[in-house]
Amino acid sequence: MGRIDHELQRELARIIGTELKDPRLGFVTVTRVEITSDLATAKVYVSIIGDRHVAKQSMAALESAKGFLRGELGHSVTLRHTPELTFVEDRTTERAIALHQVLAKAGQASRPSREEGDSDDSE
Repeated sequence: MGRIDHELQRELARIIGTELKDPRLGFVTVTRVEITSDLATAKVYVSIIGDRHVAKQSMAALESAKGFLRGELGHSVTLRHTPELTFVEDRTTERAIALHQVLAKAGQASRPSREEGDSDDSE
């Protein structure tokens, strides 16, 4: 399944990036694809750069282009049956950035100031 997942991810990323011309579509990255064991359905995880409005607009654009994307996928990937596509927003990157910011603030708050932490041990 991993090879098929990867092939679908690669092709969907190419199709979305080069052939999908919807003005609602923001900067979308296909992060992974999970296909069911019967090859009937594929969950397509997408990361969207931008605020919540951009994300909602991009998801709406992907939903409306689902038939087109499935048709193009059927032409470019050799499978007996082209799977139904379900788009899922992947907010992992967004959460990682938020966590990094929290950790950075916590790190700054826990460090002693330069005046307090400096001691002259050479005396």
